[in-house]
Amino acid sequence: MCGIVGYVGYRDALGVVVDALRRMEYRGYDSAGVAILDGAGALAVERKAGRLANLEAELAEAGAGRFAGTTGMGHTRWATHGAPTDRNAHPHRDGTGTVAVVHNGIIENFAPLRRELEDSGVELSSDTDTEVAVHLVARAYADGPTAGDFEASALAVVRRLEGAFTLVFTHATHPGTIIAARRSTPLVVGVGKGEMFIASDVTAFIEHTREAVELGQDQAVVITADSYRVTDFAGADAGQRTRPFTIDWDLAAAEKGGHDYFMLKEIEEQPGAVADTLMGHFTLDESGGRIVLDEQRLADQELRDFDKVFVVACGSAYHSGLLAKYAIEHWTRLPVEVELASEFRYRDPVLDRSTLVVAISQSGETADTLEAVRHAKEQKARVLAICNTNGAQIPRESDAVLYTRAGPEIGVASTKAFLAQVTANYLVGLAIAQARGTKYPDEVAREFAELEGMPKLVSRVLETAPQVRAIARELAQVPTVLFLGRHVGYPVALEGALKLKELAYMHAEGFAAGELKHGPIALIEQGLPVIVVMPSPKGRAVLHSKLLSNIREIQARGARTIVIAEEGDDTVRPFADDLIEIPTAPTLFQPLLSTVPLQIFAAEVAQARGYDVDKPRNLAKSVTVE
Repeated sequence: MCGIVGYVGYRDALGVVVDALRRMEYRGYDSAGVAILDGAGALAVERKAGRLANLEAELAEAGAGRFAGTTGMGHTRWATHGAPTDRNAHPHRDGTGTVAVVHNGIIENFAPLRRELEDSGVELSSDTDTEVAVHLVARAYADGPTAGDFEASALAVVRRLEGAFTLVFTHATHPGTIIAARRSTPLVVGVGKGEMFIASDVTAFIEHTREAVELGQDQAVVITADSYRVTDFAGADAGQRTRPFTIDWDLAAAEKGGHDYFMLKEIEEQPGAVADTLMGHFTLDESGGRIVLDEQRLADQELRDFDKVFVVACGSAYHSGLLAKYAIEHWTRLPVEVELASEFRYRDPVLDRSTLVVAISQSGETADTLEAVRHAKEQKARVLAICNTNGAQIPRESDAVLYTRAGPEIGVASTKAFLAQVTANYLVGLAIAQARGTKYPDEVAREFAELEGMPKLVSRVLETAPQVRAIARELAQVPTVLFLGRHVGYPVALEGALKLKELAYMHAEGFAAGELKHGPIALIEQGLPVIVVMPSPKGRAVLHSKLLSNIREIQARGARTIVIAEEGDDTVRPFADDLIEIPTAPTLFQPLLSTVPLQIFAAEVAQARGYDVDKPRNLAKSVTVE
């Protein structure tokens, strides 16, 4: 997740910017860079792939004099367009070296804009979508109706851009001024005395000021040392639609967004993780629109030729793979097998050129999954990786990769990365269905539109957090919790049990509810908490009635039933000791909602038991040895 900072004031800008980038390292990045204006018409830029220390070494070698100035900006990049290299690192400059930009997000229409620039003779020096913005601003400033007007030139370009972005511009002939604009990605103004800041989050400037202003959607801001001015993209005043606030936590807490633990912050970031993973993957065309997997290197004909799909993964990623099976089989009519990566190559699976292997790994370094990928490649199968880390080993060794865009996840127990994986799985399923013709274009468009609505519904589920936490505190000292589900609710039950094991170190099991009478019902006793994930009574009426019968069976034996059910499902209310309601959603997409209360529940139980939610014992974020 990119980190952005801009500064105008009286301090040494380089020191302010580099310190801010260091405080935002927790966001995750693969390159870093700075741009400093010296006040005499010179714009100094340095950028470097890798850790911030690499950039600092380059700056030290260049000498402080080259970067003397009180206006500057910096960037840590999480690669989306273009590999994490020096040439793709931000800031980017125009051909004359007078305009610089840093960028968070994706410019979805960069391809036609790039062609437009190249046709006019502009030579671009990177593989990024970002670079088109700086050349367009330079061109608008040099010629046309906005010539000589920095702000008007920047806004004219921003109005042409499609996608989700934060853009920050500096101009060598306008020292003491920074212009920024945002759409669907965060941007905050820090208001100091004789100095102003802009940043992706308050962590960047909390050392200097606690007064901040949050910009709204499609707003721009011009900052100088003594003022800030907010407009819409047309240049009209929009100051009344901003949200000033005072930061009431310290630097350490600011990195966690005011939460006690990173995991709690990451749970709340899940609407953004789902939205960002979807971003840029649907484009309009003559058929009405199609799924675009821009990191994919498998042609539609290859997708048509597959006759079987394997999904390989570990832990939470494996549970996301179980959900992928439901979606891919339903949409494509292809058989799907889901395998624990640690078992995959040892059982000699039947693979050939007509087999697609989908390998899911948050880090891209998971040892078992990497070995599964290598085994699949040896058997001539094609491999599509789903990964949250650009340039990791699994994507490098795969035939294609679809990156999730959850940003860095500090908490060891996966939350937002899991929901991003589930979302990416749906994209893969729709892409295969599209290529094979098992869903018409309008059906694909309708499913994608439903997916685009899920982040808003996830936000609504987060509103249940106080109720879930209260239940968790009541049950914090119980020795066992069971989880039940049917259809897509079964993998959700498995994921809920895993979270409780990981965080609270207690016995928890997830079961397919239909298996209850085949053994697990023997575990039911007076007061035993059982969390039940109910299907919609509309989408799967038969499953709903059967799971309702399962609830009656366990309640009759003294269990305490905590039921996650769709809003308005009154049939379940008499049999739920605790009812947690989630919004109505299509059956296949319901796990994006029903998983969230289980994450909150596990984290709250762990907190109540006095455990470190971010760093559960014996666990590592990435398992790099078998």
